[in-house]
Amino acid sequence: MTLTPKNQGIQAVLSSNSGTDVSTVTKGGGLRGKLNKVVLAYSGGLDTSVIVPWLRENYGCEVVCFTADVGQGIKELDGLEAKAKASGACQLVVKDLKEEFVKDYIFPCLRAGAIYERKYLLGTSMARPVIAKAMVDIAREVGADAVSHGCTGKGNDQVRFELTFFALNPELNVVAPWREWDITGREDAIEYAKKHNVPVPVTKKSIYSRDRNLWHLSHEGDILEDPANEPKEDMYMMSVDPKDAPDKPQYVKIGIESGIPVSLDGKTYLPAELLATLNEIGGKHGIGRIDMVENRLVGMKSRGVYETPGGTILFNAVRELESLTLDRETIQVKDSLALKYAELVYAGRWFDPLRESMDAFMEKITETTTGSVTLKLYKGSVSVTGRTSAYSLYREDISSFESGDIYNQADAAGFIRLYGLPMRVRAMLNKGI
Repeated sequence: MTLTPKNQGIQAVLSSNSGTDVSTVTKGGGLRGKLNKVVLAYSGGLDTSVIVPWLRENYGCEVVCFTADVGQGIKELDGLEAKAKASGACQLVVKDLKEEFVKDYIFPCLRAGAIYERKYLLGTSMARPVIAKAMVDIAREVGADAVSHGCTGKGNDQVRFELTFFALNPELNVVAPWREWDITGREDAIEYAKKHNVPVPVTKKSIYSRDRNLWHLSHEGDILEDPANEPKEDMYMMSVDPKDAPDKPQYVKIGIESGIPVSLDGKTYLPAELLATLNEIGGKHGIGRIDMVENRLVGMKSRGVYETPGGTILFNAVRELESLTLDRETIQVKDSLALKYAELVYAGRWFDPLRESMDAFMEKITETTTGSVTLKLYKGSVSVTGRTSAYSLYREDISSFESGDIYNQADAAGFIRLYGLPMRVRAMLNKGI
């Protein structure tokens, strides 16, 4: 296994057995026998372990397994070399994308104020394009003519992966096994794995479907499929129950430059390190739990529970600093665009020119959003206690109830008469005046 830093070449580290005869049983028959090498988004779990021999059997191609480290935890990366080799992969590539993920995907969304359907901070939505982009890069470097993923045909992720593939290399073929094969569930996958001598994990299967990265942890499935059910406390993994959080609040000071967080309590951090530190602090205080029913891109509603401790802290900090540095009209326009920005990211349109153009606006409009925000963390809540900025539009000499030279209260009378003129004219019409 080779850990591959960004922009470095890729080395083959595993060798598979001889090629496999192509099966005649597949719904994707158009490409059968026509693919030479496929890059597979690989986690080492049951589904993707089964996909490796399935691709070789049905498409007669070599399979390059790719695993992205986006902060899901070292446990999920353990043993991948042995699993990939046992499944029949010809190569395994693990790439550390944490800094790129936070710097180039999370922080632009944070600066934009992007939040989907009032609650969702887009944890999975932001991670898919950075992974898919890396797959396109790897496909080019290893000479692959196709890419593959293990997303089901009912979710959003299939769209997010494939739109990125389309945008960055429209010549790549895409293989989506869940839309083709006859495997319908875990038991079918286990049976297929045994038939093809793929080791089946003996660990207990989680009752929840989870996705974890440096920004968040999502939970779906089991009792959560009924929106009336309260989540079980033992489900949570990144945060403590707020009632069990410390009885003493913790204050954190977030430093921000042009809408991007850069420091914590006066100490400068790299993006991924800053987020990881705040995840630990926020999780200890039960910060960042949300339970929501969302509208999936494919048309159905789904219920999910998300843990985003560090992200919740940062989102509050940036928003509070903007209250000092942006005027009313700018905030209103920015907030309206943030809704569309979030929708585009949720829908997998990260590389859409519209999102890129909106991002340029967000970057320009937050040039002066520089300063610091102090927040109080206490038993699941985040509240602001102080804000400061050299670019603050707040002036105490104007806002004070005391008289001042700049704001003459007598001027308000004429303003009110002009501002209220349309309402006054309508009332006159209704009264026949």
